[in-house]
Amino acid sequence: MDFNFYWLLLALPGAFVLGWMASRMDLRQLKREDQASPQAYFKGLNLLLNEQQDKAIDAFIEAVQHDPDTSDLHFALGNLFRRRGEYERAIRVHQHLLARADLKRDERERAQHALAQDFMKAGLFDRAEEAFQALAGTAFSTDARLALLSLHERSRNWHPAIEMAHQLEAAGTGSFSQRTAHHWCEIAHEADARSHPEEAAQALVRAREAAPQAARPLVMMGQRFMRMGQNAEALRAWEELLAVQPQAFALIAMDYARCAQACGQTATALGKLESLYAQAPSVDVLLALNALQPDGDLRRQALMTHISRQPSLSAAQGLIRERLLTHKPLEEPEIERMQQALATAAQPLQRYRCAACGFESQHYFWQCPGCQGWDTYPPRRLEDQ
Repeated sequence: MDFNFYWLLLALPGAFVLGWMASRMDLRQLKREDQASPQAYFKGLNLLLNEQQDKAIDAFIEAVQHDPDTSDLHFALGNLFRRRGEYERAIRVHQHLLARADLKRDERERAQHALAQDFMKAGLFDRAEEAFQALAGTAFSTDARLALLSLHERSRNWHPAIEMAHQLEAAGTGSFSQRTAHHWCEIAHEADARSHPEEAAQALVRAREAAPQAARPLVMMGQRFMRMGQNAEALRAWEELLAVQPQAFALIAMDYARCAQACGQTATALGKLESLYAQAPSVDVLLALNALQPDGDLRRQALMTHISRQPSLSAAQGLIRERLLTHKPLEEPEIERMQQALATAAQPLQRYRCAACGFESQHYFWQCPGCQGWDTYPPRRLEDQ
């Protein structure tokens, strides 16, 4: 059977027309998808700016469905999930990004950093540590090291924290000497708790080497000497504290007075406390002064002067105690009850407040339990501020 070329000539135009129609249909579909994707994206952005996060998430999910290969939409969606506290969904989004073989290097590093943040927020600290460590040598290495430093501090892994602080300093991030000094002080505190005095003493020496002007190592050195009955050594440590950080001396003023009495250096200590009080009046220094002052009239006069300058319940409590014990107008049980009542009324003001987050406590903290910041507590109680 012979092939008829006339049929071929007739079929070619038909095939061309069909191909042209198919291409137009594909182009229209692609155009509709391209239009739908940015519209959904801008809709989500508008909702996000209006603080409608639930609707914004729905819009971004729609945009991702229209254009699953766009990484920026995935990042926006993952960040929204994290802000909403939906950490599992954020983790899945960023893990999906990392699983893509066509992802560029910078976007892969960005996804790794976002995933590490997800783990951190979710409280999965071991997985967060691994994720941050994987960012070494990337554009996010500094952020990763800072996060690892925070993780080590939360886990109370002080030696790795010190090493990470040294790496940050070597990278030119800034000075971490004060923070490192706190780490060594925490090591000393834990060594004392385990009855390892030599390790504690060595850790405090390292703390002093890290930050010679830091207050905490000197405070702890003096307290350790005082507990061991080495009052003269405690006085020397605290006198150095008085020279380098006089504003922190109020924390140990009463202990300083007791050590001075035990060493027979009452007059010398009295003079130094008077000089410090003249520069920075505080109830703690005043009470330490009165503990060394044998003259009752001078003690009462000092309390009256302080109350006239800075109305203080603690000073008022001390004045009432002096008056009642001197003139004895009341019986001892009644004096005790009045002191207890006044002490209860004074407690709300006998607190320290974190300057960063406002967390208040009756005890002084070198690291705030609220915001985890170091040296954020002014060494003055609320009633002295």
